Amino acid sequence: MARDEGTDQRDAGALARRRPAADPEVRLVAGHFGELLQARIGAEGPVALISLHCPVLSLRAHLAGGAEFELGGEKILTLEQAQTFLRSLGLSLHRRVEFQTEMPVGGGAGASTAALVALAHSAGFLGNVEALAEACVASEGASDPLMFPQPERLLWASRHGQILAQLPPMPRFEVIGGFYGPMQRTDAADSRFPDISALIPEWTCAAQAGDLPRLAQLASRSAQDTLTLRSKHPDPTEALARMLGALGHVIAHTGAARGLIFAPDTVPAFAESALRDAGFRQILRFQAGGL
Repeated sequence: MARDEGTDQRDAGALARRRPAADPEVRLVAGHFGELLQARIGAEGPVALISLHCPVLSLRAHLAGGAEFELGGEKILTLEQAQTFLRSLGLSLHRRVEFQTEMPVGGGAGASTAALVALAHSAGFLGNVEALAEACVASEGASDPLMFPQPERLLWASRHGQILAQLPPMPRFEVIGGFYGPMQRTDAADSRFPDISALIPEWTCAAQAGDLPRLAQLASRSAQDTLTLRSKHPDPTEALARMLGALGHVIAHTGAARGLIFAPDTVPAFAESALRDAGFRQILRFQAGGL
């Protein structure tokens, strides 16, 4: 019997939930680095996005001692928020949880969603991934699709916690970037985005064709449309992409993450220093895409 991609996503997610960690007291959740696309689908449609999975940014939840539920480490969630979230999943936890994260809160890298996903797994969650997504949205009003194994292959309604479409895989590419400007946590009531209805079929066709330059151009268009609409200050990312010969650029549409998209092994040697000179912080480099 043929299997659809949605089933593959769910089955892979279930396998990941059941696979024991190297340390059963630790839960590790990878973040993302902004969005390849984000906007509304139609003037009255939902806010939708394609997340850029980032394996080098992650959050770690460590179960420590104690007889009562407490939160320690990075201040990402409030205790009340965490308790309400766990109750919504029928879970409880009587341990101290220490959060350590490589992603800045408000950077557009998914720190709060990663914390909720790690917390659920720390409390023994083994339910379906859709239920976890719904609980994350109920807790925060919006969610990144970090609970899925291949979030970059989803067109995701972030305010509803729903998959709108399965997407073809992107070809392999490389990103170098950092964080620019002030941190900004997502406001779930904020829907002031451009319309990307026309970009979605173009994205699907370019991904099916393995056309990385076109995909990078579409990501750049989404980034610039959002910056034009929302940013109060000049942003150097587009100019840096041109100067360094990048195929395009990507941003956190409600955060500080900024990145340049290159074909693998084509990042100039001086790219990191150019980003630092432009005011980028916490420079990082990673590969994405591929099967």
